[in-house]
Amino acid sequence: MALLWDFLWQVSMILAIGPCLLLCWAIYYHFSTTEIPLGICQPLKIRMLHISGSMCFALGYICWKIGLCGEFTILRIAMDGIPPIPDPSLSIKDIYFEDVRMRVYKRKGPSPEKRKGMVFFHGGTGTTGSIDAYERVCRYIAQKSDAVVVSVGYHLAPEYQYPTQFRECLNATVFFMKTAENYGVDPAQIIISGETVGALLASYVVQELVERPDIAKPRAQILISPIVQALDLNLPSYQQNHFVPIVSRSVFLSFVSSYLTKNKSVVDYTQMESFVSKDVMVKYQKWLDSDRIPQELQAKRPFHEVSSFTSPFDNFEFTMKAIFKPPISPLLAEDDVFPHLPDTFILTCEFDVLRDDGLLYKKRLEDSGVRVSWCHLKDGFHGVFYLFNHWFVTFPCCRIGVDNILDYIKSL
Repeated sequence: MALLWDFLWQVSMILAIGPCLLLCWAIYYHFSTTEIPLGICQPLKIRMLHISGSMCFALGYICWKIGLCGEFTILRIAMDGIPPIPDPSLSIKDIYFEDVRMRVYKRKGPSPEKRKGMVFFHGGTGTTGSIDAYERVCRYIAQKSDAVVVSVGYHLAPEYQYPTQFRECLNATVFFMKTAENYGVDPAQIIISGETVGALLASYVVQELVERPDIAKPRAQILISPIVQALDLNLPSYQQNHFVPIVSRSVFLSFVSSYLTKNKSVVDYTQMESFVSKDVMVKYQKWLDSDRIPQELQAKRPFHEVSSFTSPFDNFEFTMKAIFKPPISPLLAEDDVFPHLPDTFILTCEFDVLRDDGLLYKKRLEDSGVRVSWCHLKDGFHGVFYLFNHWFVTFPCCRIGVDNILDYIKSL
């Protein structure tokens, strides 16, 4: 009995002290690795959110190392959060295509005409995020726009490595577009959309679909904080927002490397300015030139120097081939692709490492004659779309961004 009580005492001490130590580490990590720039939306709330996220990731990492769960399991559960209460005005149904879950949101009641459709790919750098994590924003868009929203639950890395996600998203989109009328949707009024890596997937899907004769051309694409290239990871926004939470430059690149490969050294190598050969950079420089970024966004704050690394990673050849192709770098697609792309809405945030990706894609689309609508959140940061209506962690800029998207959908 004494041994049992001794064991229970030790367990209770661990349960009591463990969270305190984790909190102390997260606070230290936050203040030693991040900076909050002037002008960002509600800085104190951002600090609290980043500390909470750091605790979830650290706890998940510890559990992963001792074999209790996957590396990103705890963070995924935290991102999913508490499910919202049922909405009696919406019909919400899960369907499956080739083992990929798709959730269809549709406002109940008849419509005087066929509705618009919106296929949505969630964010999360390909390693986190889910249909459930973006439930609130998808419900809101379906409710307020009267469009049928289809959220695609593609499989995540590192359990399912690249290019699984691209294949699943393309196939799921084609399936919905071919069966759109079953949901009361006009096949000629379907929008392809996504956030961060979801916007990358949306860009790729749209480029693949515009030349297909068997389905209608997408009506538009909505790209929220898009990733559109992997050749230059030292653009002004990467440098200016190097230490800005919720997703700093190093964290973002680390997560993306897990999405592409299980070799962690990829994130070190890709931070080198010379990791792409000079011949290749000359070929694509016209699309990556920072002069194409609005002048007022090029030098908001001093740049930070980036350390160089010299050790290559095992699958270098594979990765180098992948980053030049449209699935990873849709910005670098051939010239004859862009004039055929549909109307586009791009949302960027001032304090986001991906800000300049969106701006460069906007410029290339405009140069090709594509009509582009642009929303820039001057106090926004990476993740504002995901945080929409998430209880006390939502921000005013979240609603501004989502309402701009709603206005764009209604205008089509």
